[in-house]
Amino acid sequence: MSSEIVDRASFDLIRYAQCWEDADILLEALNLQEGGVCLSIASAGDNSLAMLAKNPARVIALDLSLAQLACLELRVAAYRELAHQELLELIGSRPSSQRAKLYQRCRPLLKADVKTFWDSKTDLIEQGIGSGGKFENYFKLFRERVMPLIHSQKTVQALLEPKPLSERQAFYDKRWNNWRWQGLFRIFFSRFVMGRMGRDPEFFKYVEGSVAKRILSRAKHALTELEPAENPYLQWILLGTHGHALPYALRPENFDAIRNNLDKLEWHHQSIEDFLKTNDGKIDCFNLSDIFEYMSEANTQTLLETLLNSANKGGRLAYWNMLVPRSRPEALQDRLEPLRELSDQLHWQDKAFFYSRFIVEEVK
Repeated sequence: MSSEIVDRASFDLIRYAQCWEDADILLEALNLQEGGVCLSIASAGDNSLAMLAKNPARVIALDLSLAQLACLELRVAAYRELAHQELLELIGSRPSSQRAKLYQRCRPLLKADVKTFWDSKTDLIEQGIGSGGKFENYFKLFRERVMPLIHSQKTVQALLEPKPLSERQAFYDKRWNNWRWQGLFRIFFSRFVMGRMGRDPEFFKYVEGSVAKRILSRAKHALTELEPAENPYLQWILLGTHGHALPYALRPENFDAIRNNLDKLEWHHQSIEDFLKTNDGKIDCFNLSDIFEYMSEANTQTLLETLLNSANKGGRLAYWNMLVPRSRPEALQDRLEPLRELSDQLHWQDKAFFYSRFIVEEVK
């Protein structure tokens, strides 16, 4: 059985030049132990690399997109070859005038087809390799074309200054949440605009109700209940860089642990279903991104059954719902236990705020 979405959406471009899923809550959810075996949706590679900081025995990154795997492979080369500050420059987290040179240092570590892929993307390398996906370009359009119609750069900078909770709420109510914010946000993050510019329209097949209304509610949570000054995802959306807040895989305290464990990471151009047909060993944790967003309820159950057949008892599954509610079906209640309290707690903390739910489940 191949993945349902593979016949409906294109995978020949960089859709995500970064992983827009919070690795802090992911790693807490998975409870990854030293020596564990992990299966991870690759995306741009950040969260698969973050798992290496926990010293696992094996991390298996899978993706249907060769472009996404090329993002992962270049990151692996950068961790091997570059110093931490240089890695941040290549990603685009920090300003740089030497990204082309940094790429040339990483280039000998890439496979031939990945060299060809990145050699054709000199403009993207100069901008920072974390900036050039379809999703990042969508946020760039919002940042450069829409935000100036809503707030001045001074107001944006004021939002990102550290504040206690009461001041964040007052700032949002009195300075941020004007009619332009609400109106233009609802237009830009509508199903139509997101489908045309941000995500493939096929990713909305199972979505019901207002897309923009749900995301607006989550944005308010991120701007008030959470601290914007500590949110790398929000900072990139508003500034085009990470500022002082970095995702887990890019923090200096995690750099050496990730670098030292790179040989434990493997990546494959395969669906989960196809990989598990030939995988002999058992798996302890599964980073499933938001793959069930694109599946029918029937196919979600089928894939969960396949995962459970390959999982160790006590293993954890973690995944996001953005707009489509998916979680363990009742038919699997004897095999898979929802960890609802942990799920709700971590979802509240989620700095990648646009997801409507975070699901954590444990194998019985």
